[in-house]
Amino acid sequence: MIKMVFAARRLPHLSPDEFHRYWRETHGPLAQKNLPLLRVKRYVQTHTLDTPFNEVLRESRGGGEPYDGVVEIWWDSIEELEAAFATPEGVQASEELLEDEKRFMDLPRCSMWFAQEEVFIE
Repeated sequence: MIKMVFAARRLPHLSPDEFHRYWRETHGPLAQKNLPLLRVKRYVQTHTLDTPFNEVLRESRGGGEPYDGVVEIWWDSIEELEAAFATPEGVQASEELLEDEKRFMDLPRCSMWFAQEEVFIE
């Protein structure tokens, strides 16, 4: 399996609560509707917790600006991903998701990449 990892940052005018609510309640259902058209096998939102331990962790590692959350999207293979984006339905689904992301994510400050897991503890 491969996955896309998407480290998300909210638009500056949104509070953390507004961002997380929109992501869960609006974008999540939109993803549930569209991602099957992209042959996605799994979709997970990971929302950053509001805890002082985040600052302690960042300071202990010299970390940068925090993300508001992470999205993980799985496909069976890179070929499945390519095939999904080669269909008119896949292209339309991807465009619809992107237009919605622009409503709550600060896309130039987000980071995304494709990856393959190497599991050390199950």
